[in-house]
Amino acid sequence: MSKSRLEAFSDGVIAIIITIMVLELRVPHDASWNALAPIRAVFFSYAFSFIFLGIYWSNHHHLLQVVEHVNGRVLWANLHLLFWLSLTPFVHRLDGRK
Repeated sequence: MSKSRLEAFSDGVIAIIITIMVLELRVPHDASWNALAPIRAVFFSYAFSFIFLGIYWSNHHHLLQVVEHVNGRVLWANLHLLFWLSLTPFVHRLDGRK
């Protein structure tokens, strides 16, 4: 497998994780600043989780720039990382609830 396929797969998984997280943000019924107060915790949890995933994505991208070839061990290590990152939406929901 080429490293570009591994990078594309990882990018796709991280994009799906972020999409799942943003679906937790609910639009308030009222169009006032006071209506945003109840979702403040969820928003800050989302922002923190987004930054967390962004750091991992950036480091993953830089790491793959120095990789010369991909073997089975690299694939399994990458899947291991993606599994733990995929739990981010779950932790995001736990952290943002009241």
